[in-house]
Amino acid sequence: MHPHLLAGRPPPLPHRRRPFTLALRATLWRTRFAVAAVFLGLAAAGTVQALRPADPPTSPVLVAARALAAGTPLTGADVRLVRFPVAAVPDGALTDLDEVADASTAVPLAVGTPVLPGLLVDDDVRGPPGTVVATVRFADPAVADLLSPGMRVDVLAATPEGGPGGVVATRALVLPVARRASPEQSALALGGSGDDSVPVLLAVSPDEAPALAGAAASSLLSAVVVP
Repeated sequence: MHPHLLAGRPPPLPHRRRPFTLALRATLWRTRFAVAAVFLGLAAAGTVQALRPADPPTSPVLVAARALAAGTPLTGADVRLVRFPVAAVPDGALTDLDEVADASTAVPLAVGTPVLPGLLVDDDVRGPPGTVVATVRFADPAVADLLSPGMRVDVLAATPEGGPGGVVATRALVLPVARRASPEQSALALGGSGDDSVPVLLAVSPDEAPALAGAAASSLLSAVVVP
């Protein structure tokens, strides 16, 4: 271009940068929907948290920490405390490790089963609620070695002369022997004669106990394992 033509043109305007606020407004306008979605999500989360009901009150309950066989002497490794909703705590549930000191399981316990007094025995031998405990000697001393705590047995009585026998106790629960019986206690065991056979502790109904005692005085006792 000729110099005389350039001389008649105004000088070019200096380049001006867009103000920062204008650029910010433009960016926010372009992303307005995404920003709105974020704020709506935060508001919804806050609403859900505010409407969430409070956790129900809980109480500690002692449960089996592992599968326990009947007759297991309990230690701190066998039980643990778990928090139950107060409304779901079983009646009589134990809440302190000291409450199972010197106790053994009367029946098998699965993992997580609440430990209840009726499921344990200690030096004061007790059966489940609604039962009484009878100490029984069977005619065959080997029977005691074959029975394990937690088993259920029917007790049969037969006359020494070989007459027909009868059932004197049904589904009696075999209990752990909390401590070795003294010679005097062994001699007093139902069906015993003072010999060295091992007595068996059975939890039976109060109605069956008299019949069991009567049969022990005049009959030979045997046991049949039942489910």
